[in-house]
Amino acid sequence: MQGSLIFVDLTLAVLTLLAAPLAGLRASRRWLGILAGLAAGRLIAAGLLLLTGGLLLADSRLSVQVPLAVLPAAWAVWRPTRTAAHVAAAGSMLSVWWLLAPFAPGDTPWVLAGSVLALAAIAGLSVVVGRWRESRSRLSRLPWLVGAFLLVPAVTLVMAGQANAAEPGHQHGGAGHLSVDQLTGPRNQPPDVRTTLVAARTPVKLASGATVDALTFNGTSPGPEIRVRQGQLLEVTLVNTNVEEGVTAHWHGVDVPNAEDGVPGVTQDAVPPGGRHVYRFVATRVGTFWYHTHRDGLLNVKKGLFGALVVADPAGADELERTVFTHVWPAPNGDVAALDRDDQPARQQVPAGRNVRVRAVNSSEEPQSITVGGAPFRVAAIDGNAVAGATPLEPGTQLVLAAGGRYDLTFTMPAGAVTVAGAGNASLTFSPDGAAAPVRADSGEQFDPLTYGSGPALPAQTYQRTFDLRLDDGFGFSQGRLSYVSSLINGRLYPAVPSLEVARGDRVRMRIASRSTIEHPFHLHGHRIRVLSRNGEPATGSPWWTDTLNISTGDVYEFEFVADNPGIWMDHCHNFRHGANGMIMHLAYQGVRTPYASEHSPE
Repeated sequence: MQGSLIFVDLTLAVLTLLAAPLAGLRASRRWLGILAGLAAGRLIAAGLLLLTGGLLLADSRLSVQVPLAVLPAAWAVWRPTRTAAHVAAAGSMLSVWWLLAPFAPGDTPWVLAGSVLALAAIAGLSVVVGRWRESRSRLSRLPWLVGAFLLVPAVTLVMAGQANAAEPGHQHGGAGHLSVDQLTGPRNQPPDVRTTLVAARTPVKLASGATVDALTFNGTSPGPEIRVRQGQLLEVTLVNTNVEEGVTAHWHGVDVPNAEDGVPGVTQDAVPPGGRHVYRFVATRVGTFWYHTHRDGLLNVKKGLFGALVVADPAGADELERTVFTHVWPAPNGDVAALDRDDQPARQQVPAGRNVRVRAVNSSEEPQSITVGGAPFRVAAIDGNAVAGATPLEPGTQLVLAAGGRYDLTFTMPAGAVTVAGAGNASLTFSPDGAAAPVRADSGEQFDPLTYGSGPALPAQTYQRTFDLRLDDGFGFSQGRLSYVSSLINGRLYPAVPSLEVARGDRVRMRIASRSTIEHPFHLHGHRIRVLSRNGEPATGSPWWTDTLNISTGDVYEFEFVADNPGIWMDHCHNFRHGANGMIMHLAYQGVRTPYASEHSPE
């Protein structure tokens, strides 16, 4: 419901922009009544947002936007003078402006005070210009009020530019007794698993025959699957052959030591052509993870710089395993959806009665929907975290994978075929003879991790830190230019988003509310989180541990984690386009600094 209310409010705001100039020019009861009705509609929408979604969705609307629209419009309807009409029109337009140019919560008093002063100036100018025009001089007929109406957005944009040119939130380069480059994995013991990843520009051919001008690890994409057992020390040497913009390796979902996280400008410098970098960390947690570059991720992950990392349980079950990436390739004739490189139906032979585990990873920038047809199945793990009490799901159940997210799907191979289907023509069909046609599954209900499985009741906790994040669309200076982007965090764009500061050992509660019209897959580095509630509904299934949370319009998520991994960690939208536009912030531990700096976004 909250998502619908946000779209209703946005529609009313657009209508307000059309009605306000006419109401100001004509100063008639009819147009002022229309303006007041639109303001009342926005008041109702904001009130319903408060009741159904909470204060994070409604606070800026109720504190600034609605009062600026409702109060002047009500005054103008009661006393329909030309000055009252001018103030009502200005108040309505200011109300919409603050919807389109979100501000930091701490700036609310200044925004409200500045808006009131602007309306007072409009009122004074209206009176002065009205009397002046009685003299019928040529100068008095200039559009003075129009200029005054445009002054507030102009001043706001200048202020936004100054705010977003502030000192980057991640540059903790001053005092601090611990440097990021000291927070490494073991250096003085031999690795249990050693491998090398060589990044290079290499054409990749899809199953349909289309050739992609791609980037690869070891000549292939997805890159080679790295497998280790829990508790083993992994050493990976990253070599950059000819990727001009540089390359890193980020271990998505793995709580590595901070220096091994692969974020350029924060935990390391990007590896230039001809360079190399060594990563070392112990695989402490069983599960499905993946690696990808974090340098120019918007283009270079899409082009192919990614691969799977599987941490196996030494005493694991006897299963046939298959890892598949739902990926959208930049093919010559437009983007193409595929499972790995298969943009057409693929097949695999599996004996009947065999237990199968499909490790599904979404390496694209948008959420991807997958289905399983032909047999009941379970979601055995989410983002590498085992699901307790997983129950069978009906074939056709819709599984929405956040960008960067992973589901482990398990089933017992029947005598017939089982198909895992992605977008477009991409599908993978398992069958005893390996030749069966894809199984079509009727679309069913959407899988909901909030209530799936079973687990113990959540004990009461005491939190040392609580953070609230609001995700917005709006105007801002992104990548050096003014843009309307779906990428603001608390009214700011990277690098001006303040870091969240914690101390080691803190138990942290976070609430994220999306007032954006776009989905945002929010990803936290270095920590896994436990979801407590969504839109006020407590999590009742298996404990929902995750590292990539898909947040839709109107969603309010509450989750917790323990600050047990010191460093300076990136938290960002895993839609790399949004990240490149500025939806990035950092979780910074007290006393930790970074010696690295970058002129570019770490995306």
